[in-house]
Amino acid sequence: MAQDILFRTENFIFSYRVAGLLIRDGKILLQKPVGDDYAMIGGHVSAFETAEEALKREYMEELHAHIRVDRLFAVGEVFFPWGEKPCHQIGLYYLVHLEREDEIPLEGSFHGYDELENERINLDFCWVPLEDLEKGIKAYPQELIPALLRDPGEVVHFVSRQPEEAMDARSI
Repeated sequence: MAQDILFRTENFIFSYRVAGLLIRDGKILLQKPVGDDYAMIGGHVSAFETAEEALKREYMEELHAHIRVDRLFAVGEVFFPWGEKPCHQIGLYYLVHLEREDEIPLEGSFHGYDELENERINLDFCWVPLEDLEKGIKAYPQELIPALLRDPGEVVHFVSRQPEEAMDARSI
């Protein structure tokens, strides 16, 4: 069984994550855990797995959809609270497209689930108009949104600290 590149120390958690940005007809497909904000669809990369392999696997596990990876869009250094500990996450964000358009609904929302550390997490998958992201719908990482709205055509680098006070380096 493959092991995610996710480790915990006494003071912090480190995570290597990959996400696919599936944009179609001016809308992006996002995941929304029940009772939480929107996030980019993806998951942890396993040891000795490429980012592209991980992304295809995650889309298959969560959506039962085959994707093709187009290009690297952004690299993020993301800091956020994970339970009681701060998490330092490196994230790679790729533009992707569906290989077959009949595998998932192409509008509205639909249900699915993911598994993290042997726990099932119920998810809603929602097609969200890009313009709604500009109007304030919360989708993490938020620092990625401006680049999504203007697609600079080159790889974007961003740093996200959510929330700032939870990531105070003096606390670890």
